[in-house]
This record gives sequence, C-alpha cells and structure tokens, in this order.
Amino acid sequence: MKIGNIIFPENPVFLAPMEDVTDMGFRLECKRFGADMVYTEFVSSDALIRHVNKTKEKLAISEEERPVAIQIYGREVDAMVEAARICEEANPDILDINFGCPVKKVAGKGAGSGMMRTPDLMVEITQAVVKAVKIPVTVKTRLGWDNDSKIIIELAERLQDTGIQALTIHGRTRSQMYTGEADWSLIGDVKNNPRMHIPIIGNGDVTSPEICKQRFEETGVDAVMVGRGSIGSPWIFEEIKHFLNTGNRLPKKEFTWYLEVLKDLINKNVAYSGERGGIIHSRRHLAASSVFKGIPDFKKIRVAMLRTESVEELFSIIDNIPNQFQLD
Repeated sequence: MKIGNIIFPENPVFLAPMEDVTDMGFRLECKRFGADMVYTEFVSSDALIRHVNKTKEKLAISEEERPVAIQIYGREVDAMVEAARICEEANPDILDINFGCPVKKVAGKGAGSGMMRTPDLMVEITQAVVKAVKIPVTVKTRLGWDNDSKIIIELAERLQDTGIQALTIHGRTRSQMYTGEADWSLIGDVKNNPRMHIPIIGNGDVTSPEICKQRFEETGVDAVMVGRGSIGSPWIFEEIKHFLNTGNRLPKKEFTWYLEVLKDLINKNVAYSGERGGIIHSRRHLAASSVFKGIPDFKKIRVAMLRTESVEELFSIIDNIPNQFQLD
C-alpha cells in the first residue's frame, strides 16, 4: 500500500484522529507500539485562519511520529483552502479532510459528517484543497447521513476523481453517531468496486486483534484504522501486529507493565502540555483503559485518579493499585 511517496507494510494499522485524544503524547505512545500512521486531533479551518492559538497548537508534530497526518474540517471552500495551506507549512506527511465527525457542534453546522447532506459541496471542497497543496490529500467520511441515504459507493468514486490519494470510511451513518455496530459490508463494496484504485481504509469497532484480522480478510481493505479501542490502551497496536503476523495472541504482560505504559503516557503529556494540561489530557485514557476493566470495586480508585491535579499524587495512586487489589 502506498499513499503519495509513503510505502506501508502489508496490512498496515493506523491510529484514528480523535478530538481530545490524539495529541502528540498519545500519538508517540501508539507509534512506539507499532501504529503505522497516526493522525492529529481534527483542526477547525475557521479557527485556524483566525489564528486561534489553541487550534494552532494542534499542528505541532514530531519527527518521531512520522508518517503523521494533520486532519482539518470545515464547510467553506475558501476557509478550507487557506487552512490547508497553513497545515502544509507545519510539514505533515499527509493532509486529511474530516467529513466524518458526527458530533452536533460540527455536523449540525454542516461540517464533518454534516457534509453527507451536501455531497456536491464536499466534492468541491476536496477538489479545491487537493489543488491548493503539494502534499497528499486524503478523506475520512461515513456511509451516509442516515439509513436511507447511504451514498458512499457513488461518493467514493467522486472523491477519487478529485485527486485524493486514499479514502477512510467509518462503517456508520451520521445518524448512528457511535451506536449500534459498524457496517463493514459497504466498506468492502467500495474496496471491491473495480472503478476504485486508491487505497481504502476501514474504520469502526476494531477493538481486538481478532476483529482487525477479520476485517482485512472479509473486505480486502488496504489498511485498518483503530479509534476508541486504543484509548488508554496504546499497546493494542502491538497486540494487533503480533496477531496479524503469527495468528497467535501476544502473551499478557505483568500488570505493572501496563501501569508503566500509562505513566509514560502521562509523562509525555506533561512534557508537552505542562503538569495540569498533561494530567487533563491523560484523564480520558485513565478512565477508559482496558487494563482496569474487570477489577472489582475499582470505581473509587478511578475517581481518585481523575480528580488529582499533581503528577506525584497521581503516580502514587497508580503505583499502589497492585498492592491494594493484590494484582500481579
């Protein structure tokens, strides 16, 4: 598989762009465990061209995380073109356009997956962005607006004609948000459409190595993108890679090993965002991490982790978990 001049290994696995999740610290952690490409949090084109500092900070990338894509969203052609050029100056490997975010503050204003109701404008924006920058442009989108308007097969061809170099499809409509199960059958239909020649990346409900392998085999997609299954569990990429290569599950590590990974993530976030900001960025990972699932009566400790505002106190809580629950 190839996007622009980037050559990926067989069956590549990508980290999905997620707001308030895929900051640099987490991207580096996922890269450490084998993610073949990582994406920034999505960036508002309107905020970017207004030079909002908090938005411009999202453009920061590290050489250690390459290949890395910056993702932008918006609903105005001129704003998206200007934002794309600003993003290009940050020197990402790829520029991705978000036509998939379903949250009301984005889609309700016609951006993100709201674009599924205006496919002509979606194509116009994509074509203009492709022409505006020299780096590869890709798109991430959904199946359609709702169950009665799953337009992805025709839309994929139209987007391909604009000159994008890969297309990521999340297997839900906007109306579904994140409920129900992702439908990969239409993703497979797009991939197996003889008129499609760009890489197709599948996304949605990939939460285990077995599911990832199944999606590759059933649909033939060129890459699989992992989103929510990675939150608080960056090691999922190592687990997936091992399973894809060997057919066997990677043996579980000692419980304390996973805790050290989470502490490393917290340290990375603190290094980039300061103590308070780094802790805030880490809270979602601590709340969602698979390593804590199944531990009885863990709620009190989870709440304590999410309330603390000092790294010293947070690490003290984490370090005491094995003793408190008699975990190996």
